[in-house]
Amino acid sequence: MEWRDQGALLSVRPHGETSAIIEVFTAHHGRHAGVVRGGASRRVAPILQPGAQLDVTWRARLDEHIGAFVVEPLRARSGVLSDRLALAGLNSVCALLRFALPEREAHPALYRSSIALLDALGSTPDWLTHYLRWEAMLLEELGYGLDLSSCAVTGSREDLAYVSPRSGRAVGRDAAGQWADRLLPLPPCLLGQGAATTEEVVAGLGTTGWFLEHRLASDLGTRPLPEARHRFVALLARQG
Repeated sequence: MEWRDQGALLSVRPHGETSAIIEVFTAHHGRHAGVVRGGASRRVAPILQPGAQLDVTWRARLDEHIGAFVVEPLRARSGVLSDRLALAGLNSVCALLRFALPEREAHPALYRSSIALLDALGSTPDWLTHYLRWEAMLLEELGYGLDLSSCAVTGSREDLAYVSPRSGRAVGRDAAGQWADRLLPLPPCLLGQGAATTEEVVAGLGTTGWFLEHRLASDLGTRPLPEARHRFVALLARQG
């Protein structure tokens, strides 16, 4: 068995004295693990940094085997190392993809969005808004999408201000009434309506985070959301 693809490195861990096991989110083969022979060497180890874009060739005798990767660097994304918040965002993206995605299942649209986000981290003014919408897309891809098209109560598309934690549907400001304090915030940036303040992004991450934790993580078993995601949101909130 053999295939070649491109992808972003999600994680790396030692394997024996000289090798490493990596996980890569690839364009056509989804989240995929494999052994990199010599992955601990001085030549290869610097290539194997989370977020790095790699050209990978995977080989195994049988498809169900873990197999081995031959890797070639395409893009290091090392620029985030000088930006604490961007680095935290990168770690959160990688951790959430590892946590949420089933192995070896392609998600081409999510892949394209993830690569665009990794490229934007710390280098474009609106990357925080991009990150927020990426979390919403992750929920959508895995069957937990939010319906923000109209108010669940009135059907109106105007002045949508909340999200119902029960249904995942938008709720208008006036329609919320006495239930407003039981609903989740819906900042305009989550609707795709222009740029956002840091406070609005934090509010939006509180909403996507609720569904990540209480819907996605709950269905995956007893594992909590990755600590990297909590650290990113906490750091962003302190900077707001």
